[in-house]
Amino acid sequence: MTHDYLTLLGFATGFAVAMMFLVWLLALRLNNLGIVDIAWSFGFLPIVNGFAWLTHGDPTRRVLITVMAGLWSLRLAIHLAIRIAGHHPVEDVRYVRLRADWGQKLRSKTLMFFMFQAAILAGLSAIFLVPCLNPAPGITPLEWSGVALWIVALLGESIADRQLKQFRSNPANHGRVCQQGLWNYSRHPNYFFEWLVWVAYFLFAWGSSGGCYTVLCPGIMLFFLLRVTGIPLTEELSLKSKGDAYRAYQRTTSAFVPWFKQRDQQTTP
Repeated sequence: MTHDYLTLLGFATGFAVAMMFLVWLLALRLNNLGIVDIAWSFGFLPIVNGFAWLTHGDPTRRVLITVMAGLWSLRLAIHLAIRIAGHHPVEDVRYVRLRADWGQKLRSKTLMFFMFQAAILAGLSAIFLVPCLNPAPGITPLEWSGVALWIVALLGESIADRQLKQFRSNPANHGRVCQQGLWNYSRHPNYFFEWLVWVAYFLFAWGSSGGCYTVLCPGIMLFFLLRVTGIPLTEELSLKSKGDAYRAYQRTTSAFVPWFKQRDQQTTP
């Protein structure tokens, strides 16, 4: 099984590197680096399908993880594609910053960045490979709990994205802070449910051989969401565009895990 695992993970890495290299060329041609987000999200779909076809684990388990990973991957890729297409040719502020920072070394630096995305894509795909290699017949209660959590998480992420999109589509809300639906209980419910999706994958993989090590995958996602490209940058941009209104939102609303509102101590007499 170790041989199969390393061989298939090598397949995923080769595919991810080739795909991201082509996407890098396309991004330079379109002058929009933001398409890397679409490619990264979509990349899991062909990889998990490859795992399902090339492994000989229990068929039901392979179908379940392929559906779970595939639907999440496709939904997120379509969501990002619509958002990026709506702003094109204007580039996401994250990549505008990178262009300014990298200057003359833009081509080489962005190639390294795209290859890093390929490495993350391939590494995280291990959480789908582990259950595909599991030959044990039947789905365990732990795996069904992972499926149930995945359904909740995917619905939560989809609802949060839709609520924010509807809020922003109303011109009267320009400059205001979205506090509708899930956004009343968390400043980043989309990120929370995105992370919960990966926790669900971990629960599904846990019972398979080596599945305990896949806890690194939701751990990596949590690190990026809380410390790198998720909440920190989003909060910084929101403070610049919404000012005191967003500071009040920060004082009363949980940053990540949905929870009840707190009293704003600065406005309480």
